[in-house]
Amino acid sequence: ALMGNHFHLVVRMHPEDEVSDEEIMKRYKEYYGDDKYLAKEQVDEVRKRLCNLAAYVKDIKQGFTRYYNKKYNRRGYFWGDRFKSMIVEDGRTLVNLLAYVDLNPIRAGIVKRPEDYKWCSLGYHIQAGNKGDLLSVDFGMKEWNEHKPKEMVRKYREFVYETGAADVGRWAVVGGQWEEGRGKRGIDQKIVDKERKKKYKVRRVDRFMYRTRYFSDAGIIGSKEFVGEVFDQVKHLLRSKDERKFTPVGGVEGIYSMKRLGTS
Repeated sequence: ALMGNHFHLVVRMHPEDEVSDEEIMKRYKEYYGDDKYLAKEQVDEVRKRLCNLAAYVKDIKQGFTRYYNKKYNRRGYFWGDRFKSMIVEDGRTLVNLLAYVDLNPIRAGIVKRPEDYKWCSLGYHIQAGNKGDLLSVDFGMKEWNEHKPKEMVRKYREFVYETGAADVGRWAVVGGQWEEGRGKRGIDQKIVDKERKKKYKVRRVDRFMYRTRYFSDAGIIGSKEFVGEVFDQVKHLLRSKDERKFTPVGGVEGIYSMKRLGTS
């Protein structure tokens, strides 16, 4: 999702040993065309870069900065902060995270339906038909038992709608457009009554209509077993002796997170 002042990416990274020399040379040519030649001794260096998330995001940010600065005759830094990343487990955790990202324009009051926003994945799937197979249709849900891309997107769209089926709150539709501050400023008594009945527990529906720090500030997210397994694999890289503590993600049953970890 590309928003006005930030962007979210959900990326599946591949280990270096899973990417062949042929694949590297193919991707290099697709990107540079015939303008640049890739020598065989350079393949390993390019492979390391392609399989490095930090390098991938750096290329995106630097490329956009150069484009923007040239177009608007400016110079200097464009991005305010360093990017944040987390490790995400396949399955329910992944599809919940994808839904959270696709609901960004809904939470911001930009559109009424997620696919109406062309700069998010659902928008690209529905409006552009996933032109060029730019986006993966592997939403991590094997239990959907689907292999046809069109049907997988349909099921994912259904999941996003069910997840985001909540009132936007302080936003209201005025003249066919969402406008901030035009809705009810106070909390409606009916809403209060409903919250009392559920003892103010955060449901999955509520969780996704607001910024959820677990889906943006965690270091590892997934089942308790997955979080523990990944932590044990990377703990030798940490600057400090972080404890093996898991935090349940409120409103999403069975998903845990671990705080962002500093590496040496």
